[in-house]
Amino acid sequence: MKYLIFFILLISIYLAASANCENHHPPTANRQPPTIIHQPPTANRQPPTDLNRSAFYKAMEETDKALVNSQLEELKSAPADLKPAFMGAMMMKRASFIGNAVAKLHYFKEGHKMLEAAIKQDPENTEFHFLRLMIEEHAPGVLGYNKDIEKDCALIRKNYASLPGGLQQTITNYSKKSKFLKLDLS
Repeated sequence: MKYLIFFILLISIYLAASANCENHHPPTANRQPPTIIHQPPTANRQPPTDLNRSAFYKAMEETDKALVNSQLEELKSAPADLKPAFMGAMMMKRASFIGNAVAKLHYFKEGHKMLEAAIKQDPENTEFHFLRLMIEEHAPGVLGYNKDIEKDCALIRKNYASLPGGLQQTITNYSKKSKFLKLDLS
């Protein structure tokens, strides 16, 4: 039911913003997104100690606005090489809590730009693809943000065994509810 409501809201956003979305900057968009700092790509890097992944993934799974906002604050001090991907995914998640349709679409697009830029910068980072998959599976089709689901699932399955244990557990738990990500753990 919540996905249906989210879908209807995003359709209304799309229709309301389609005429003049690029030139309109809603009041909630006065904060600039973090700058992407280019670092050499590293596949499946070990998690740094200053990024609380369990809290991040809990916020991604829940429908708690306060939890999402708290994570956005925490992510401001995330490591520079991880910040754009994690911040982008959380911004896209936060878009579902914004009431203004134009602002909702704007916030989603800003997060989209950050996450996609991080993936482009580090295309072999399996966790970044997992972040994108989590968003893709729940984004309404009208946004067109579902074209990489199969590619992301394939990369996650391919690299699953080489991921850190905590991330493997997060992915395993997510795959139990996912329509697309199925793991062969036998």
